[in-house]
Amino acid sequence: MLQNRTSTRQFLSAPPSASSYVAAFLEPLLSIGCFLALTLHHDGELDRPGAVLCLLVFALTFPGINRFRELKLNALVDVVMAWGTLLAILGLCAFATDSFKLFSRDVLIEWAVITPMLHWLVALIGSSYLRWMAAQPHSRRTAVVIGGGALGVRLARALEAKREAGHEFLGFFDDRAAERLDPAASSRLLGTLDDVNGYLKRNGVMEAYIALPLSSQPRITRLLASLQDSTASVYLAPDVFGISIIQGRLQDLGGVPVVGVLETPFTGVNELVKRLSDILLAGLILLMIAPVLLVLAIGVKLSSPGPVIFRQRRNGLNGEEIIVYKFRSMTTVDNGANVQQARRNDPRVTPFGAFLRRTSLDELPQFINVLQGRMSIVGPRPHAVAHNEQYRRLVRSYMVRHKVRPGITGWAQVNGLRGETDTVGKMQARVEYDLEYLRNWSLGFDLRIIARTLKVVLWDRNAY
Repeated sequence: MLQNRTSTRQFLSAPPSASSYVAAFLEPLLSIGCFLALTLHHDGELDRPGAVLCLLVFALTFPGINRFRELKLNALVDVVMAWGTLLAILGLCAFATDSFKLFSRDVLIEWAVITPMLHWLVALIGSSYLRWMAAQPHSRRTAVVIGGGALGVRLARALEAKREAGHEFLGFFDDRAAERLDPAASSRLLGTLDDVNGYLKRNGVMEAYIALPLSSQPRITRLLASLQDSTASVYLAPDVFGISIIQGRLQDLGGVPVVGVLETPFTGVNELVKRLSDILLAGLILLMIAPVLLVLAIGVKLSSPGPVIFRQRRNGLNGEEIIVYKFRSMTTVDNGANVQQARRNDPRVTPFGAFLRRTSLDELPQFINVLQGRMSIVGPRPHAVAHNEQYRRLVRSYMVRHKVRPGITGWAQVNGLRGETDTVGKMQARVEYDLEYLRNWSLGFDLRIIARTLKVVLWDRNAY
């Protein structure tokens, strides 16, 4: 399940180190440095348009620290996708402002080819360095998990997956009988909770992860008190009854530590970055597609009687009701308490409407919703209000997806969940992808989804 995998990864994510910050700035600096070197080589000086381009690149380049830990092929694919998306955005900006003529053609071509090669080379060097560091004796971090349930096993697997980063999982501790434990834990049981402190001291264990259910609070309290006599780092991963944790992080509220369990990723700087990127991209796209919008509006008007724009009530940020725009593709405009989803070969869909739906051109007016602040370019797709009332009772964590603005495209849509959701299973899968997006949001993730959306629109046939 997506929910289990991402929740465990959040427990094991460490705060950014100094090397992480260096790596976060390394990729944009490489891109800018390559451009500057080529500009000075060909033209001899950097002019104002070149300086503006450097600022745009720095603002839009996705930091590549995670690529250091990937396989060579994965790193190459990631570099090419991120760089191609960045070039596409810069190309849209240049087209909209008619600024191609301000740059040397030779510089742009060489820059477009050389920069991703540099990124990949640095990713390979970085991954090799991290593997070498992890192999050093001082980097070895032994760890145990206290709690042999499902959460403890997931933590153990996550630790074993981080072996290349120096982590070494030793085993489990639990007071329960072996038949009450997960089979994967019972086979690697090191002892009871009373044995933990002595084992940590004798073996110099560096990390202990407590994964006991919240009902074990007295045992957890006694265990934490005893572990203060060891030098191990102790981490508490409470089993909160399998709820889906979104952007879980520790905060200080007047000196009282509180853990966020369901929180929007768009706060502070993230909120500003998300909104500015939406305004910039939506404005450029609307400027470019204005003639297309006019042609499609005429086509809708001539194809069947009725309004050109279909206005549907949907739930947006924090569940508030919003109005979403689409080109009308049906002979009816259902917008009441009962809304029937479009089906394959639906008789309500007009011939021109079928073309609009198949190519997703009916969604283009939603870029106006983005400028209005009702929607985002990337986010969970909004469903009709009637569908929300139906599925919030059937699908666990369904309403959590409303902690952000709905999107024109989303992580679920580029993973095959596009079109009719005629079963609870399909809706559950869509919600799981939406929750994964909320847990892992970044500007680079948005750009990746936008790039994959273009492929889906061209090749996918699930929409109707």
